[in-house]
Amino acid sequence: MVLGLSVITLLYHVLLNAGSVSMVLGLSVAVLALTLSGVGAFTSMGGSSRTHADITETAVLRVTADVCRAVAHAEGRSFSPRSSSAEDLLQECLGSARKGEVSAAKFKAALNQIYFQNGQIDRDFGSSDRHHFSSEAFNGGRVIITMGVTNVKANIRHENFQAARENLGRVCHTLQDFYSHSNWIEMGHRSPYVNLIRPEMPILNTADRDTPTCRDCAEKTCRDNILPQILTDRMLTSGYIGLTSPFKPAGKCSHGGDRDLTSSRNPRGGISKDEDTSSHGYLHRAAADAAVSATVQLLEDIRAAAGDNNFLRLMGITRSSVLCFVIDTTGSMSDDIAEAKRVAFSIIDSKKGTADEPSSYILVPFNDPEFGPLIKTRDPDVMKARISELTASGGGDTPEMSLSGLQLALTGAPPSSQIFVFTDAPAKDVALKSTVIALIRSTKSVVSFFLTNVLTARRRRDSGQDQHQGQGLAKRATTSNQLYQELAVASGGQAIEVTKATLPQATDIIVDTSTSALVTILQTVRKVGSSESFSFLVDASVRNLTVYITGSSLSFTLRSPSGMTQKSSVTNGPLGTLQAVGNLRRVQLHPETGLWEISIDSSQPYTLKVTGQSSIAFIYEFMEAFEGLYPGYAVIDGLPHAGKSATLLLTMTGSGGSNSLTVAEVSLVEVSGSRAENGTARRLGNGDYLVSLDKIPEGEFVVLVKGVASSSLTPFQRQSTTEMRVSQIIIRTQANASLEPGVPFSLPFTVTTNGTSGWYTITARDDRSFITYFTSGIALESGGSGDASVELTAPSSTPSGTDVTLTIDIEGPGAVDSNYAVLRLSVVTKVTDFSRPVCTVLSVTANCSEDCSGSQWELSANLTDGTGTGIQSVSTRLGNGTLNTTPSTGEGGVDVTLATYSASCCSPEVEIVAVDTVGNVGTCFHSIRPATTATPITAVPASSPRAPAPSLGLCFLASALYALCSASGGL
Repeated sequence: MVLGLSVITLLYHVLLNAGSVSMVLGLSVAVLALTLSGVGAFTSMGGSSRTHADITETAVLRVTADVCRAVAHAEGRSFSPRSSSAEDLLQECLGSARKGEVSAAKFKAALNQIYFQNGQIDRDFGSSDRHHFSSEAFNGGRVIITMGVTNVKANIRHENFQAARENLGRVCHTLQDFYSHSNWIEMGHRSPYVNLIRPEMPILNTADRDTPTCRDCAEKTCRDNILPQILTDRMLTSGYIGLTSPFKPAGKCSHGGDRDLTSSRNPRGGISKDEDTSSHGYLHRAAADAAVSATVQLLEDIRAAAGDNNFLRLMGITRSSVLCFVIDTTGSMSDDIAEAKRVAFSIIDSKKGTADEPSSYILVPFNDPEFGPLIKTRDPDVMKARISELTASGGGDTPEMSLSGLQLALTGAPPSSQIFVFTDAPAKDVALKSTVIALIRSTKSVVSFFLTNVLTARRRRDSGQDQHQGQGLAKRATTSNQLYQELAVASGGQAIEVTKATLPQATDIIVDTSTSALVTILQTVRKVGSSESFSFLVDASVRNLTVYITGSSLSFTLRSPSGMTQKSSVTNGPLGTLQAVGNLRRVQLHPETGLWEISIDSSQPYTLKVTGQSSIAFIYEFMEAFEGLYPGYAVIDGLPHAGKSATLLLTMTGSGGSNSLTVAEVSLVEVSGSRAENGTARRLGNGDYLVSLDKIPEGEFVVLVKGVASSSLTPFQRQSTTEMRVSQIIIRTQANASLEPGVPFSLPFTVTTNGTSGWYTITARDDRSFITYFTSGIALESGGSGDASVELTAPSSTPSGTDVTLTIDIEGPGAVDSNYAVLRLSVVTKVTDFSRPVCTVLSVTANCSEDCSGSQWELSANLTDGTGTGIQSVSTRLGNGTLNTTPSTGEGGVDVTLATYSASCCSPEVEIVAVDTVGNVGTCFHSIRPATTATPITAVPASSPRAPAPSLGLCFLASALYALCSASGGL
C-alpha cells in the first residue's frame, strides 16, 4: 500500500506530537513530485498521514514493551521505562540495574531490517496484486502472509533472526495493505480481520470477477462510490490498479490516484486509503489504526510460537555483541589456541551479569582442507567446553583454509559483530577474498587478525623442513599477511603481527571491544609513510577512550584539549598508558572532553583508530529512488552507484533518546586521504535524518557524523568502520520465494553497467554448498544490462528454518570495478498442517480465602494437536504458578499432553500456550476471579467477514470459575 510507498517515505515517522508516533500510509503530492523529479529528498509534510514503517514500529514497540514487562515480572523486577523511546525501552527491558553502558544501535538496526522490507516490496513487487491485496487478489494475499509467517517461525526456531526479520517485514507490508486497499473499513469494521492470519479459516464472501462493485466518481476524493449492495451484503472487494494499461473488469473499483490508469475508466475514482489525500482519504486514519491492530495480532501469534526470550532476540534486544573466534587448529597453533581459551574464559567470567556480557558465543575452527563447523551458543559453559576441546594437529602445506572459516563466521554472526581470527599461516582459499569483502560490507562486521607468523617460520611437527626453507617462510610472512591486512582495513579492524610469546599482550583488544556500546571516533589508513596530524572530538559520554596504531618505524605525539602532550616514547604519561607489542601501539587515554590531536611520523604504512564506549551512536544505509505504482526509496543492494548523487538514511541513538541529539555535519571521508564530501542532513524525527550528497568520493570512504548532545551540550564525533566505495555495476535480484528441501530453486538477477563494455565475470557462493549452477559471465555494453541466474538445491534432509547466505560477485573487464549482492534465503518445508492445538479442561479446584497467600488453586487439562504435527511445547504466558506436563496416548492413539498447573490464589489467572512443531499456536486463559469482574467475549460466527472472526475455542464455566479464550487463538 502506500502504506507501501517507500521505505524512506515509510520511515517518515516524525514525532509531530510529543509522546505520539506518527506514520504515513503514503506520500504527499509535493514529496511524490520531488521523488519522481530526481531531487532525492523529502520535505516535511506536516499532515496526519501514516506509513507502513511507522505502523509496524507502533505495533512492534507495543508488543515488545508487553514482552519486556512480562519478562521483568517473571524475574521479579519492575518495568518502568523513563519514556517511550527505543533507548529507554531497551535499557529497562535488559534491566536498568545491570552495570555498564547500553547502546540501542543494534536494537534500531534490527528494527530497520524489518522496516526496510517495505521499500523492497514496493520496488520489486509493485505490480504484484497479491503482495498488495489489489485487484481482489484476496486468496493470493493470504498465501503471501501464510508462507511468510511459516518462514518467520521456522527461522526463529533455528535462531536465524536476520532472515526472520526480513520475512516479517514483508508479511507486515502485505497484511497492512489489506486495510488500505480493500473495503473492509468501508463496511464499518474497525477491528482486524483475523482470518488473514488464520489459514485454516476461509476468506468467504468475496466479490467475483463479474460482480460490479463501484459506481462512477469524477471527483478526486470519493465517499460513496462503492455500490450500496456490496456494503449491505458485506462483500469484500479491493481496487484494481494499472500503471501501463487502463483495463479492469466492468464495474470494478479502482485503486485511484494519478498513476492508476484504471481510475480514469468508468467507473472512475478509487477506494484507496493510503493517505489523507487518497480517494478514500477520509478513512485513512481508521485504516491505519486497523493495520496497527492487525500487526499487533500477528506479532502476538509469532511471540506465542517463539517464546518471550526469542521474540526479544528477534527484535534485536540483547545484552551485548557476540564473542566470535575463528581459530586455526593446524599443528603449530597450540600456543594460540591456549591464549584464545584464556581470553575467552576471562571475558566470560569477568563480564557475567553486566551489560557487556556477550549475548552469544561463536567458534569456527579451520584446518586444511577442513573448516568448521560453526558452533553457536548462548551458554558460556558450552563455549568454554568447545574451545577447550580444540587441539592443534595436521596442516600439510603451509596455507590454510582461513577465509573459508571467516566466511562461515560472517554468515553465522549477527550484523556489526566483532570477529577475531587467530592464525600463523597465509590463506589457501584466496579466491574467497571478494566474497569475504562483500560479506564484511553487507554485515558491517569488524574483523581483526592475530598473526603469529611474523618473526618465526611456521613450524611443522612432521614436515622436516630445513633451516633454509624455514628462513624463506619467515621472509615471506609479511607478504602473506597483506591479504589479512586488506581485510582488516576494509572492515575497520586490526591486523596485529606478534610472536607466539607476545600474543597474550595483544589480546587486550578483544576485551576492549567486548561491549554493547563500542563506538569509533576516528579511523584512517595511510598506505605510504608520512608525517601528518589528526584531530578528533571527545564528548562527555565517552568512557574507555583508546587509541590503536598498527605499523612499524613510527613515532607519535598526543595533545589533549587542555594542551598537555605525551610522546610515544613515554609508557606512563600525563595523558595515558601506552602498550606496545609487535606492530600494535595501544594507548588508554585519561578522559578529557574537547578536541584532541595526534601527530604521527612514519616511513611505513600505518592505521589509526580511536574508540570508546558511549551510548551515542549511529547506523546508516544508502538508499535509491525507484518509480512504479508505489514510487519511493529502498536500500541499495551492494555498493552505491558511481557518478550519481547519493541519499543516506542516518539513524542516531543515545541514552537520552534519539531526539536529544542534533546532527550538525554528515560527510563521506576518504579512508586513506583527507578529502571529504559533505552532505545536507534533513531531520525526519525519532533520530532519523535523510542526507543528500551531490557526489561520493572515488576511493574507499567511511561516514563521519558530528553533532551536539543536548544532555551535556558538548559536541560529539562518530565514524563508521566499514570501508565503502562506489561502483558502476548494478545487480538487481528478486528473491520471491523460499527454498523447499529437495526441490531445485532458481534465482534470476539482472546486471547493468555504466562502465566499460566487455566481459563481466560472475561468481556465486553460499555458506551451505547448495549452489548447483550459476551464470559464469555476461557480455555487456556500456549502459546495457543482461540477465543471469543462480540455481540452488537444498538436500531433502535440510531442517526447515535453515537459512543460506548467497553472495553474488560481479567483476568488470580488467578487474577495475566490481559489485556484489548478498541475500539470505530460507529453506522451509512445505506446511500442510494449519490446525491449532486444542485443550480440554479436566478439572479446576480452588480453596481460596480472603488471605490469598495461604491458599492454592489447581487446574488440569488435556492438550492435543489431533492429526496435526504434534505439540512441541507447552508453557504459561501469564501466571506465577507451576506448570507440569506429561505426554500420554489418548483415545484412537492420539498423542495427548496432560498439563497440570498450580498457583497461589494471589495469582488468580493463567494463560496456557501450546505450540505444535510447525508453529501453530493455541492459547487458553483461565481465571478464578468472580465472573462479574470480567469483561465477557462474545462469540461471532467466523464463516463470513461481516465482523472480525474471533479465535474462540472451548470455554468453561463452573461455579465461580470461568475461562476466557484469548482472541489470538484460544484453545
